[in-house]
Amino acid sequence: MKALIETIVTPLVDYPDDIVVTETEEDSKIVYHLTVNQNYVGKVIGKNGRIAKAIRTVVYAAKTETNKRIYLDIM
Repeated sequence: MKALIETIVTPLVDYPDDIVVTETEEDSKIVYHLTVNQNYVGKVIGKNGRIAKAIRTVVYAAKTETNKRIYLDIM
């Protein structure tokens, strides 16, 4: 899942080395924290959050075999 998130976000930023995806697993959910260069946070979120919503839709659709809910936080 981390590779999927990185693959989606890489073309949106000029510094792909600054992309960091961390995973936090809890009892009923898995949270992925996406961190990018401060200058490109707005580009990843998009106008009115459209790009962030699209990224979340793809990540939720590619859910793993576990029954845990998947969340994506953009920091």
